[in-house]
Amino acid sequence: MLKTDFDDARTEPYGPPEQHRELQSTNPVALLDWAGRGRGVWAITKYDDVRAVLSDFRFSSDRSKPDHPAHAAYSPGTIQGQIIAMDPPRHSLIRGRVMGEFTVKKVAALRPRIEQIVDEAIDAMLAGPHEGDLVEALALPLPSMVIGELLGVPYEDHHFFQTNSAIYTDQRATPEERTAATAAIREYIATLVDARLDTPGVDILSRQLAAGATRDEAIGLGFLLLIAGHETTSNMISLAVMTLLDQPELLQQLRDDPAILPKAVEELLRYFTIAEVGGLRLATEDLDVHGVTIPAGSTVWALTNTANRDPEVFPEPDRIDFSRGARNHVAFGFGPHQCLGQNVARLELEVVLQRIIDRLPNLRLTVPVSQLRFKEHGNFGLYELPLAW
Repeated sequence: MLKTDFDDARTEPYGPPEQHRELQSTNPVALLDWAGRGRGVWAITKYDDVRAVLSDFRFSSDRSKPDHPAHAAYSPGTIQGQIIAMDPPRHSLIRGRVMGEFTVKKVAALRPRIEQIVDEAIDAMLAGPHEGDLVEALALPLPSMVIGELLGVPYEDHHFFQTNSAIYTDQRATPEERTAATAAIREYIATLVDARLDTPGVDILSRQLAAGATRDEAIGLGFLLLIAGHETTSNMISLAVMTLLDQPELLQQLRDDPAILPKAVEELLRYFTIAEVGGLRLATEDLDVHGVTIPAGSTVWALTNTANRDPEVFPEPDRIDFSRGARNHVAFGFGPHQCLGQNVARLELEVVLQRIIDRLPNLRLTVPVSQLRFKEHGNFGLYELPLAW
């Protein structure tokens, strides 16, 4: 084991931890001391190796296993339906049942409603003081509203939904606050599921119950969809806007040629790769990665943020290049656990950036990037993005 402590904190706004980048070039399959967890961790940093780990179920995601690095968060009563935390055959059954909800065609049908939500948020921004926090004004409400509507949350309950979701995903919240928010969200989703059992609707929960999901599976799936589709997209919206304002030549490219926006979204997703925790795995047998044997029972972290900066796959990886159109990135993971809602996230980002470019021509940062507060652990993002428009 290397004497170097593994550090998962991101301290640079525009790049992965330097330690991870050094490992990629010098020790791409490295056993490090993860002092914060009281164990060693195999850090996997090369693109091909990361994809190999994430596509192999022998690197287990099953958090019910006592040796899994995320076992501390496992609770038998709440894990049902949360496919991110299980292996086949259960994973295959539940994921297969819900995949049809997120096809390209179904997601495309959401565009008019997403455009309406974004326009209403921008209307409110223009109607009030022309200065504020974009995270609060737009980046958080949009994904929360979209997933809430997919789950069938009544409009009058959205404030409750958003408030508790924000507490759950806030790294500054106390453990007690997060526990209370988790319980409130789960209890609320349970009431939605119970209502659908009596009177089915036209939402995802109703369709999953009709397709054979149990009550507990529907509750767990609803909770997962809310959390997975809420903070990650919110973080990407704020980081993307920050980048365009901090590097105005990129913003000008989009103004000059709006047709490149889908490619720009892919490049920004690759560049930031904000969701890291999905790469945690447990080796269930001795497994070879890049010529190195990882023993059974080992904690493995497939680092997608460095995989997406692998120069062998992405030339000049630290440069944002909208012409790259790198749909082969692993920002949404890879393999069987690849993000279900990735097409929704892409669409939300595309709509937000287009509407901001069209409707907020005077948008600007009110503080330099060096003074912004970033989320260092878990899902990378911004706590606030103070802007004027």
